[in-house]
This record gives sequence, C-alpha cells and structure tokens, in this order.
Amino acid sequence: MDNSNSLCHTKWEWYHVIWIPKYRRKVLCGQMRKYLGELLHDLAVQKECKILEGHLQPDHVHVLIEIPPKYSVSQVIGFIKGKSAIHIALVHPNLKQ
Repeated sequence: MDNSNSLCHTKWEWYHVIWIPKYRRKVLCGQMRKYLGELLHDLAVQKECKILEGHLQPDHVHVLIEIPPKYSVSQVIGFIKGKSAIHIALVHPNLKQ
C-alpha cells in the first residue's frame, strides 16, 4: 500500500510533529483537549493540510500531518502553533497565570 500523495511532478507523505507548551506546563487537559483538537483540524484545513492522527498529552502534542509540497513544514507548523496560541489566549486568559 502506498502512503504517498502526488501531483504531476511531486510526491509527498506525512510528517510526525511534536511540540510542547512553554516550560512544559501541564495545561492541555480537560475541555482544553477537545477545543484544541477541533482548532488544530480547522487550522490545518486553512493551509490545505490534513491531520491524520493527533494525540494531546497534558504537556505535549503529537500530530501526524500531511503537508503538500507547496508549503514548507516549518511554515505550516508555525501557522498552526501561532494561531492556536492566539485562540487559546483569547478563550482561556487565566492560563497565563
């Protein structure tokens, strides 16, 4: 079985990306997990990406994501991390304390 996607002259597969909150704080639990899961999927769709699998632990995030070759991995992950941080700061202002 071939796990890759393709266009005319390019082929790509998926990437396994892990990131952590600042100081590895255990803030990704409870209702935050459900909210963040939906948010990450919505942000990935904006960049024409697809999250195949994701695991939210209390202190880190694992994402298996398909990124088309017209976007760099760092560009997409930077976009997702930045926009999700802004949304979380607006919705849950008490997490900064």
